[in-house]
Amino acid sequence: MIPYPALHASHGGIWIADAEGTRPIGRGEAIRIAADTPVILLNAPLVGQRLGYPELSGLDLLELFAFLHPARFAVPTPRGLARAVDLSPPEADEDVAAFLREATAALLAVPEGEWREREGAWTAAQSLTRLRWPWAPAIAPLLAKPKVNERWLFATLPEWEEHAARPAPLTVAIPPADAEARLADLTGHGAEERLGQRAFAAAATDAFAPRAMRDAPNLVLAEAGTGIGKTLGYLAPASLWAERAGGAVWISTYTKALQRQLSKETERLFPDPAVRRHKVVTRKGRENYLCLLNLEDALQGGFAGRAAILAQLVARWAAYSADGDMVGGDLPGWLPTLFRRNGPAALTDRRGECVYAGCPHYRKCFIERAARASAEADVVIANHALVMVNAARGRETSTRPTRYVFDEGHHLFEAADSMFSTALTGQETIELRRWILGPESGGRGRRRGLQARLSDVASYDEQGGIAIQDAVAAARHLAGDGWLGRIAEGAPFGPVEHLLAAVRGLTYARAEQPGDAGYGLETELAEPTPELIEAAAPAAAALDALVRPLVTLGRRLEAVLAEAPDWMDAPARARVEGAIASIGWRAETVAAWLALLARIGGPVDPAHVDWLAVDRVEGREYDIGLHRHWLDPTKPFAEIVLKPSHGALVTSATLTGGGDWDTAEARVGAPHLARAPSRFEARSPFAYPDLAEVLIVTDVKRGDLPALANAYARLIVAAGGGTLGLFTAIRRLRGVHGRIADRLAREGLPLHAQHVDPIDTGTLVDIFRDDPAASLLGTDALRDGVDVPGRSLRLVVMEGVPWPKPSVLHAARRLAGGGSAYDDRIVRARLAQAFGRLIRRADDRGAFVMLSAAMPSRLLAAFPPGVGIARVTLDEAVARVRARLSLSDHFGHEAAPAMHHGEAG
Repeated sequence: MIPYPALHASHGGIWIADAEGTRPIGRGEAIRIAADTPVILLNAPLVGQRLGYPELSGLDLLELFAFLHPARFAVPTPRGLARAVDLSPPEADEDVAAFLREATAALLAVPEGEWREREGAWTAAQSLTRLRWPWAPAIAPLLAKPKVNERWLFATLPEWEEHAARPAPLTVAIPPADAEARLADLTGHGAEERLGQRAFAAAATDAFAPRAMRDAPNLVLAEAGTGIGKTLGYLAPASLWAERAGGAVWISTYTKALQRQLSKETERLFPDPAVRRHKVVTRKGRENYLCLLNLEDALQGGFAGRAAILAQLVARWAAYSADGDMVGGDLPGWLPTLFRRNGPAALTDRRGECVYAGCPHYRKCFIERAARASAEADVVIANHALVMVNAARGRETSTRPTRYVFDEGHHLFEAADSMFSTALTGQETIELRRWILGPESGGRGRRRGLQARLSDVASYDEQGGIAIQDAVAAARHLAGDGWLGRIAEGAPFGPVEHLLAAVRGLTYARAEQPGDAGYGLETELAEPTPELIEAAAPAAAALDALVRPLVTLGRRLEAVLAEAPDWMDAPARARVEGAIASIGWRAETVAAWLALLARIGGPVDPAHVDWLAVDRVEGREYDIGLHRHWLDPTKPFAEIVLKPSHGALVTSATLTGGGDWDTAEARVGAPHLARAPSRFEARSPFAYPDLAEVLIVTDVKRGDLPALANAYARLIVAAGGGTLGLFTAIRRLRGVHGRIADRLAREGLPLHAQHVDPIDTGTLVDIFRDDPAASLLGTDALRDGVDVPGRSLRLVVMEGVPWPKPSVLHAARRLAGGGSAYDDRIVRARLAQAFGRLIRRADDRGAFVMLSAAMPSRLLAAFPPGVGIARVTLDEAVARVRARLSLSDHFGHEAAPAMHHGEAG
């Protein structure tokens, strides 16, 4: 047994266990022991937060688990760890510390048995010993030195292969009867027949019919209530079309949860894992994947301290990962948070600095492998943002998809809003400056500027070389390091910083309110001051001086490709093609900035909404700039994504949520197409009136935080946990959590919270799902895409009506969309989504509680027809929740089994 003590801290108390046994201790003693002695912990950042000692470090069992079992997931709780190491879970809080010592012994015994992740462990342990990883002295002596030297990670990864371009899909039609037959194969012929699912599959075939005219895709809008089984409903016709036409169907989601669920469902299509790997590919944005060049730099000294330890653990994972996806893939979501965000972002390509074929690891690159695999696949599981990026500026022009399925289609509007917006801010301009100039102050790392990345082209093509020099000179006029401080001191440098200073001055003058809480400020771009107009002209001239050489450079690179000089082998060609795409994207961005600047003192553009903003968190400024969004972002979405496609199915359980079919069509871009969409609706088979009720509490005073906290605590106790608490403001969430967490812990009811616990959202949902006594507080991200069937989620409590946040953009859309009726549609849609978290399968039971007497009756149409709705006092609500959710009466089924951290949130 390892000689060190184990420390456990929760809202219920603090305990230490050693060879003598377990004893409760105070916070001060716990901090002293942890400072003096290496202690065994489970999730050091979380324990440190509970102790009020954020610098806490020690022997974190999660780090040891990540070393021993890379690319495996465990719920990061005592119960989850017990399952992962095959031990009995501790029964009470006071038993956890002793259990951690037992789990340590079980994990350290792993190298003695059959251990599938043994390869590479000895080498990694040597590196971790040099980095003084706390576990190294315990684990390194247990690992025998291999007889043959272990191969370096970069030698073990497989190379992707180049294939001839895939021919265009054949023109085929899918008869509805064939889709229904394929559905029967997928569900199993002995399964209970679901008529709604059959009808859905038949209706979805229209999206796969041959297109009749250009720019007029076959668009199908399908609303399928919870329980219809829409995933298999659309996989049936999609798989048939892919098979018969020889093309790929792209299935796009909004949440990583659904991406992962979809990947699981495709096991029915292709039960053989080897076949499925070729037929089904999950694609995400490149910033989600591990960059091997960045990892190599980190392993060779680019990272120091804790970040260097993280790099070694990520390298262990990379050797066993299915796809190199660091965000929602098989890298446990809790691993980066153990390092307090120290380094994970630097291991992905977040800045678009990829050198493509100029990279020594190009042939093994996870991103390139996914792109090539998707070109050959039948089904590509993507997300709305990637689909839009790919259509707008993707490099894979020859393999552009012709058929899409947009699941979670009610989110297309906001995904398009984000994708097609423009932000001329300090942060954005400094990113562009760094991309062009590279490191300016001797910074560590492998970052290289445009000149270094394209040096061979510059030496070959004189005009291209001049364009690079001109772009480098122009980039020096963008915001530089320290820009925020200079502007705050009234000493901006260069035309862009002068513009940002003028934006800041005008925003404060018009948007700051007495008693301002220190959150972001914004004001519409109207009636600009002479100072702002004067600052805009030099800034526009500076941006114009930048966009011209970028456009020229793009053209020169295209000419170099066409001439194909002697040194232009396949890798060099791929690198130049990548540079053309990257430069084109930056040139488009700068052109959009110029269009925004032209608006200052110029005419209003009715298609866009423009405003000025100072972004702040608790009074601290972190960005300043001008913003432009489309009034209707589905217009560019329809133009860029839908029109070039041949068919698309848009589906959701709440497609018309908050409105009617006309609303649904408007929010997915259908009015901008020449051909009207077909509509399909299948109501949920669940008997909602028997399964749930809605309670509106009338006596919790708005703005009374102690009363709000008391209401949450009483309701959670009445339900015995299993509560999802939704908030419209982070400040109130934190206030309620701080008041009730200890109180609930004394009742044996764990409470977790977004924006409080140092844990990523996906893992928080896993912890919640895994423990029927646990409750979870969160904001908008938890209102949608959280799938927790069974007892673990039996009560949803909302602290207030989820009205849209007032903003310049919202005000413009509200005016265009019918005033208060527009707000009502948004709120009804949000309520429908929140209620949708509650009943996920036919044997679920639940209650939905709104802690707002001001809930207008006109919004109650958000809930399923027939569901009981009552306005009650808090006392009555507590009694009804207790009666409805009493454990013995309604819940024979166990909590749902834990899923992978990427599956929710």
